Amino acid sequence: MTGNAPGVAIVGPSVSESIKVDIWSDVQCPWCYIGKRKFEAGVAEFGGEVEVEYHSFELAPDTPVDFDGTPADYLAQRKGLSLDQVGEMLERVTGIAAQVGLDYDYGSVHQTNTVKAHELLHYAKSKGRQVEMKERLLKAYFVNGEHVGRIEDLADIAAELGFDRADVVRVLESNEFLPAVKADVALAQEYGIQGVPFFVIDGKYGVSGAQDASTFAAALQQVQDEKVAQA
Repeated sequence: MTGNAPGVAIVGPSVSESIKVDIWSDVQCPWCYIGKRKFEAGVAEFGGEVEVEYHSFELAPDTPVDFDGTPADYLAQRKGLSLDQVGEMLERVTGIAAQVGLDYDYGSVHQTNTVKAHELLHYAKSKGRQVEMKERLLKAYFVNGEHVGRIEDLADIAAELGFDRADVVRVLESNEFLPAVKADVALAQEYGIQGVPFFVIDGKYGVSGAQDASTFAAALQQVQDEKVAQA
């Protein structure tokens, strides 16, 4: 449930001529899906061209692939809360998700380890289809009740999108993209990112949390205005 804290910070120099947004998130982060929708609305409000790249961030890398319990059980154990308290948390986030058109179904969610899902996202990026895969995996986890931790299940999801299933199995079994996942995690540590979603705009400004669309639109406009002033 990490990642709804507000904030803007300068995180590094700008190196791109276009507005590039790097987003750190996890497939099992409820605020990341909500933040994705709000960011998309902000981009639409901004009206300019934006390039998006997703980066890996594991909220719970110690989670077993087949966790024996529900997401509520997991959160209760991890946070030291009662099941009633966790239930209230999940009800709240489900309500917020509904406000942006997402129908979370925590009764069907499979709590799992997401490292293979992150590897699949890097594979999809190598094919130029990362954003599409990110949306599909978030929907799989929060809406469809699909398993996003097992290779066979992830291969099925990828095949549904038209990827070569056998090739997906090959790269996930060989850990081909695991170094890329670890590099993302290391870069997040360098930036001081402790929660997700976290948006780095043009390599210069960091926006944390599932902010309102207007916040994203304003940040994008600020970057564009700075580029115009520097031209």
